[in-house]
Amino acid sequence: MSPTPHVLVLGCNFAGLTTARYLREYAGGDVKITCVDRNPYLTFIPNIPLEVWHNNNPAEELHLPFVKFLDRDDIRFVHGEVQAIDVEQRSVDYRPVERSGSAAESIDYDYLVVALGNDLAFDDIDGFPEHGHTFTDTYYGEKVRRHLHEGSYKGGPIAIGSDRFVQGHHPDLPMLPEAKAACEGPPVEIAFSMAHWLEERGLGDAHSITLFTPAEVIAEDAGEKILDQLLPMMQNRGFGYRADTKGISRLYEDGIEFDDGSSLEAEFKIIFPNWTAHDVLKDLPVTDDQGFVVTDLHMRNPDYPEVFAVGDAASVTVPKLGSLGHKEAEICAQVLGQEAGSYEPDIPIPSLKPEVICMGDMGGRRGFYMHTDEWWGGDTSILKIGYTPHALKMGFKTIYYTTGGKVPTWGLPLSEFVGDHALI
Repeated sequence: MSPTPHVLVLGCNFAGLTTARYLREYAGGDVKITCVDRNPYLTFIPNIPLEVWHNNNPAEELHLPFVKFLDRDDIRFVHGEVQAIDVEQRSVDYRPVERSGSAAESIDYDYLVVALGNDLAFDDIDGFPEHGHTFTDTYYGEKVRRHLHEGSYKGGPIAIGSDRFVQGHHPDLPMLPEAKAACEGPPVEIAFSMAHWLEERGLGDAHSITLFTPAEVIAEDAGEKILDQLLPMMQNRGFGYRADTKGISRLYEDGIEFDDGSSLEAEFKIIFPNWTAHDVLKDLPVTDDQGFVVTDLHMRNPDYPEVFAVGDAASVTVPKLGSLGHKEAEICAQVLGQEAGSYEPDIPIPSLKPEVICMGDMGGRRGFYMHTDEWWGGDTSILKIGYTPHALKMGFKTIYYTTGGKVPTWGLPLSEFVGDHALI
């Protein structure tokens, strides 16, 4: 190992940016840090629907340039796309992407943090380009905005839901529940907020919308106690509901065909696909059978202890949820700060405690807040609906932008405390 260990972070969205910036705090000048990403900005995906409902191009507000924050922390940024990872030689090949035609280069590391996120398998859904919509990035969000606000939507039935998620497996992974959808907070949030948008414009209401899921129940990771409140609420509002579809077979002009052989009429179809690992990760000795990086609950690979993973690229991140990625980033930064730097924690570094923390918009400045670990065998199960959860969602974006991804360590716990005890 070099006298000043080099930590290479692949990916600089939520989990990668937070890991890099916290590592600098914990390790100080004892480590060299490099971040590689194909974009010099972070996309604040959770707030794309809010921008769309208000007829704003989401790219205007939701691309956060992060290079200035990395510069302040003396973290080198490489504007490139990862081409290959060699965990035996501790080397990564990348191609600069600012302009096309750049030659591939390589960079060595002492420690590697994989925070590349995931691929969204829209290309596996027959008919999606012609008949599908989604909110997974600002490009697709802008397509939805134009479709809704420029008169293409004619007031017909709406379907919102997920394709089947294929979860990775490996004998070295801790025991995990089996998820059949990658993350179903967004479909639930969009259904509620879109119903409000329709009502405001006289285009319909919840009765216009059907939620569907490949699982036995939607938002399975919320646990039975929350679902015992959420499902009757959806029914009382008038939402349609279709469970256990097994996955999406194809989209066509007037609807969806599912893998269980059933179909659903829909003029407007909002789809969340299978979340797959990037090709560059598949078949590596550090990844599971789907290409997600195998780690323990301190985010370290058991066979290659210099390799870490956080966020959606990690096998243990189930569901693929931002709050889990944030917790993983803090843990990873502490572990590396202690091992590669001079960080001396006051207490042992905690392992990851899987739980769902989700704040969603419901329209009209109201929102929902979920905090639960019931899916993993815990006894926490909190659902709150009102103005406070919406304020928490908006407040998180503000603090994230202000701090450049380095949300104070008290930020998420404070949100939990406020959300858990909110009255309105």
